[in-house]
Amino acid sequence: MTEAGPPDPSRSSYYVGNDFYDSLAAAFARWPADDREIADAAGRDEFRRLLEREARILDERRFEDWLALFAPECAYWIPGTPGGGDPRREIAIAFDDRRRLEDRIFRLRSKSAWSQAPESRTMRAVSNVQAWRADRAAAMVRANFAVTEFRDGETRTWAGWAGYRLRPGRAGWEILAKQVNLLDCDRNLRNPSIVL
Repeated sequence: MTEAGPPDPSRSSYYVGNDFYDSLAAAFARWPADDREIADAAGRDEFRRLLEREARILDERRFEDWLALFAPECAYWIPGTPGGGDPRREIAIAFDDRRRLEDRIFRLRSKSAWSQAPESRTMRAVSNVQAWRADRAAAMVRANFAVTEFRDGETRTWAGWAGYRLRPGRAGWEILAKQVNLLDCDRNLRNPSIVL
């Protein structure tokens, strides 16, 4: 007889419930707080390197490596309203748990992702990285971004800021939640089929 162990977040969304939503909405509502800012240059540089690595991995279409940056129980959230809020009460362009992120990557790797035929080529820029201490050894990080996407003879630009909730993991910081705040989130975005 074998032990079942904890549920696999790639197979179910067992961890997404009211407590998860409450903690997510609270974490992204109470920052940035000037008195909790991480002013240490070495600490900020560690977060900047993580975000720059994430950008490079996505530009190289290494989606499995990108997913490895996330905690097993995580969220990827693109609010449909400026500044986000509570994903239970507001429209979201995307709100993915671990299972949905794995589905997204599988679809991007398949030949059935018609919105990525031909595949996009992207170039990401990350700037203005700031970090704050959060509860239970976690950190909140904010950075501006611009993604230039070239696909099928057309160039588009996605711009905004991303908020991250991070915690220490075995191989460094891991992403508990990523909130992508697009500058034009409340406009017709014409299917953002790339990972932002």
